[in-house]
Amino acid sequence: MLSPAIPLPVARLPHADPALPLPAYETPGAAGMDLRACLPPEARAAGLVLAPGARAAIPTGLVVAAPEGTEIQIRPRSGLALRTGVTVANAPGTVDADYRGEVMVLLVNLGDQPFTVEHGARIAQAVLAPVLRAALVESAPGDPALGPTLRGAGGFGSTGV
Repeated sequence: MLSPAIPLPVARLPHADPALPLPAYETPGAAGMDLRACLPPEARAAGLVLAPGARAAIPTGLVVAAPEGTEIQIRPRSGLALRTGVTVANAPGTVDADYRGEVMVLLVNLGDQPFTVEHGARIAQAVLAPVLRAALVESAPGDPALGPTLRGAGGFGSTGV
């Protein structure tokens, strides 16, 4: 059973293409809404080429207001990453509840071929997620709260392959 939808105010910026659809869930059980590239008018016909290894902040033409206590996570589209090697560089990116600038998607081309970001292409997905805030409590190294665990200080790869 799906949880009730949470209202998420979204506005198109003046330079946005009104013909592009707003982000949407592509299937009833989808966790993320697809975000589309909204290129500047002068780049819409040719697109934006990402050379192998290159990265760029791709505009969406949108401003959102995530509810207090949430964030919008910007995540890669798995099919795009598999087919082309293009993914979200800072995955997941975060749109904070108090951010009111344009939602941008930081794409990176990890593939071996140039990739053209076409105007209107689905380039990432947006997931509305709850946020917990921490109240840091400074402790001494011997504090029982920082005591030993089965894992201990084992880091990268310490629990197996």
